[in-house]
Amino acid sequence: MMSSSSSLPVAAVCQMTATPDKEANFSTCTRLVEQAREGGACMVFLPEGFDYIGSNREETLQLSESLDGDIISRYSHLARKLDVWLSLGGFHERGHDWKTDRRIYNSHIILNGQGELVSVYRKAHLFDVELTSKGVSLKESAFTVPGPRLVAPVQTPIGKVGLGVCYDLRFPELSSALRRHGAEILTYPSAFTVATGTAHWEVLLRARAIETQCFVLAAAQVGAHHAKRTSYGHALAVDPWGEVTGDCGGSDEGLTLVQIDLQRLRDVRRDMPVQQHRRDQDFYCSLD
Repeated sequence: MMSSSSSLPVAAVCQMTATPDKEANFSTCTRLVEQAREGGACMVFLPEGFDYIGSNREETLQLSESLDGDIISRYSHLARKLDVWLSLGGFHERGHDWKTDRRIYNSHIILNGQGELVSVYRKAHLFDVELTSKGVSLKESAFTVPGPRLVAPVQTPIGKVGLGVCYDLRFPELSSALRRHGAEILTYPSAFTVATGTAHWEVLLRARAIETQCFVLAAAQVGAHHAKRTSYGHALAVDPWGEVTGDCGGSDEGLTLVQIDLQRLRDVRRDMPVQQHRRDQDFYCSLD
């Protein structure tokens, strides 16, 4: 029996231009979440750096907060007020050792419709990259601590959501582990550079969807954050067959609404049972 499309849950994948102005960023995100809710979304995905994007290391550290600070409590209130789940795709989180270490986590936070914190995944792969020919130079580890572990996929109103952040997209080991543990939707909230985004963004997201047979939702930053940093945009939704079902484009803030049809996912997996065909972990280590 096919489910009627009207009864399918809807996700909103958002795109914004964060700046060092936390107040303005919160207004933008509030507007996007309200718009998503009006469009029928029961879960809204915001990008990495939704809270702010600092213009230097000092500012980035100084603006950071803990999970029980003002920003997360405001989002918690927003989720509760609108009865909507939120994926906050990359929060600058002051860790336990902040006083001594002065570094932060890049944390993907899930809040439920009561505004409760359901899961926190701390980004594991840090973007330390020098592409001299493309003018890209970022060293995330200068101010960020890598997360210690993966977190189990979260049961949400749209399905089981596996958590990643941005650069994690380049490591298929992460998505295949999440898939093994039941993920139906993979998330890569991002602030991709224009150079790497132009070359790799869509093809990597589609590859992750195809090889895991999952929906992939990737909220994104777009445009100029400050004089030294610009992001690629193209917040994307991809279905388990690898088809792009939503794209926010490369210039404006906004969102795309996508229906999450888990029957479609089950059909794709039934017709080509990749997961059953996968050999055990030892096999893939047999060259080591």
